Amino acid sequence: MTEKTHTQSTPPEPPESAFEPYQPRSPEFRAAVEALRGLRQDLFHDAFLYRPLPRSGVNGRFTRRLSGRMREYATWGPHALIVAAGLLTMLIASDSASEGAGTNTYLGLFSLAPVLLTMVRPVGAFWLSMIATPVSSVLAGGWDDEWPWLAGSFACQLFVLTIVAIRTRPRTAAWMWALTAVYGIGAESAFSGGHYFGSNTMELLFVSAMALLAVTVWHIRRDARQEVSAQQTVTAHERSRRTLLEERTTIARELHDVVAHHMSVVAIQAEAAPYRVENPPPELERAFVTIRENAVAALTELRRVLGVVRAEDYEAPDAPQPTLADLDGLLANVRDAGLGVDKVVTGAVRELPQGVELSAYRIVQEALSNSLRHAPGAGARVEIGYVLGGLGLRIVNGPPPEPSLVKPSPGAGHGITGMRERVSMLNGEMTAARTDEGGYEVAVFLPVAGVTEGEA
Repeated sequence: MTEKTHTQSTPPEPPESAFEPYQPRSPEFRAAVEALRGLRQDLFHDAFLYRPLPRSGVNGRFTRRLSGRMREYATWGPHALIVAAGLLTMLIASDSASEGAGTNTYLGLFSLAPVLLTMVRPVGAFWLSMIATPVSSVLAGGWDDEWPWLAGSFACQLFVLTIVAIRTRPRTAAWMWALTAVYGIGAESAFSGGHYFGSNTMELLFVSAMALLAVTVWHIRRDARQEVSAQQTVTAHERSRRTLLEERTTIARELHDVVAHHMSVVAIQAEAAPYRVENPPPELERAFVTIRENAVAALTELRRVLGVVRAEDYEAPDAPQPTLADLDGLLANVRDAGLGVDKVVTGAVRELPQGVELSAYRIVQEALSNSLRHAPGAGARVEIGYVLGGLGLRIVNGPPPEPSLVKPSPGAGHGITGMRERVSMLNGEMTAARTDEGGYEVAVFLPVAGVTEGEA
């Protein structure tokens, strides 16, 4: 029995050229590759893509001077100009040959179609014009003194180049002009034996170059105008922001100079007042302590608000915002200030969105502050109702007692306005009116979106 020996085949060694260092291409080669890539992208990639010509705006330089239906019709002005150019090209082509009416009709259609096609497929219109040029020459019976461009083909190519340059960009128009030159010079070389006498290629190239130069200048001016307009908009926005920040800084400075100074004096006097009276009663000491605590709390809140006003960009404060869970502390503070207040809660207590909790707390705070100012010595009642669709609040106070040692403090009405703004921000409802007993009632409903099944 003979044993078979299996040998493992080894792959061939790579040539030494594979390990040679990579040689970068020359700048000329890279420029040529980029140019060919641009040619393919502009003229071959999606050449027949549907790009309809939009209507002009009603606020243009000329259309805004019109009125009524004439302004509506004027928005079709670019389309009408292209149709007129196509009809003019058709008329020129129809008179360029003497082969009969049928041939003239075909020549006119071959010149009209590319011009009209620029309204929907601009790059495709250029290729159609390039194809129609030799076909028209064959139909006209060959080249004579107008070659390689018949009169209709000359006008058609000129209009197509100009319209496509307006609709696309200067680089695309440059490639079209270059291909037009290649075709014209190639046709001359192929059919004239190197003699260029009588050729109209140079005429077409010169006239079309002037037209493309004018369109390029128009593009540059339009882009510069748009850039300047955008820069002016940004500058105006920055100026508006700077003016707003300066106004907010001025308001913050005035608030600090007026309110913060007086609140600091109140806090200092409240702290020093018990030492000015010999053996003050405990009730008086507690009253001064409450005054000082309220003044310090107001200063802290004022500094936080002033920081927000001075800030260029509003940011949420780091300190936790009060919620309905902190309402007992607010009521205790109000009771120490001399307002008897009761709280009634109905419904299943649940956690509400932060905005609703904060707005409810501020509304109760402002309503009780109004009761302290306008009805000193009166009793108040805070009712909180947790219902299926949201949160209900009712703050009502009775009339001030007669006679009263403390006179009501008139206000400017900004408290009610602030409460209405908070309620409106949450799409809620609010009523504020006097009661039949002579007091005042604030009723608020803040809607809360129900919990969906996915969230549950």
